[in-house]
Amino acid sequence: MANTYIISGAGSGIGKAIAQKLAHDGNTCILLGRNEAKLQQTLASLPTGGHSLLIADIRSKESLAEAFIQLGDVPVNGLVANSGMGGENYWGNDDRWTDIINTNLTGTYNFVNTFLPSLQKAANEKHILITSSVLARLGVANYSAYCASKAGLLGLMRSWAVQFAPENILVNAICPGWVDTDMSQEGLQGIADGIGISKQEFYEIAMQSVPLKRMSLPEEIAGLVAYLLSQRSITGQTIDINCGSVMNS
Repeated sequence: MANTYIISGAGSGIGKAIAQKLAHDGNTCILLGRNEAKLQQTLASLPTGGHSLLIADIRSKESLAEAFIQLGDVPVNGLVANSGMGGENYWGNDDRWTDIINTNLTGTYNFVNTFLPSLQKAANEKHILITSSVLARLGVANYSAYCASKAGLLGLMRSWAVQFAPENILVNAICPGWVDTDMSQEGLQGIADGIGISKQEFYEIAMQSVPLKRMSLPEEIAGLVAYLLSQRSITGQTIDINCGSVMNS
């Protein structure tokens, strides 16, 4: 049976790959994000099937409320909270702490709560899937906001898993490691610039702590997401997909 999913941050990277996978499997995708041009590019890459766009900034409750009105009386089977931003932050006048926390953590909270009524209308499968990060498990210097926001998402996920279980809404999170996306490439370049080496040199250093010695592909992350959205027994769990860089017992 085809389902309907709202995917935030669907304009690029993991979000785009998730939309492509879910659409290829015959589902209807509603692509949400701030950048209409990028969302249109994702939309154009999907097979036909009634897919649509919602332009909204997850940092703004007002923006999301307008998107909710635009969606109308449409039941959805899953909310894929994938929007996020990365990079370093430093204490001071130009500290990015608030922007990163507001996007990754508060934005996810806003997105899910805004569209929760649409999820509650679904007659069959109901899922919330959150994209966290391996940096919820690890510390990286000068990534305090990113690490804190991604760790916070895991606490949010567990709380929601308990809260929404009586409504048969399953809530899970994934923690990707290095994934070959534009955001990761920018992160590699930024760290490399900061320590005065080339991006390729830093890539080789970064992969030394990854047993499989490579980045995951966005399509691999999308495959895991599609599985989690298809099952009915896993909830309140964090699934690591990081080429072995973190191994939890």
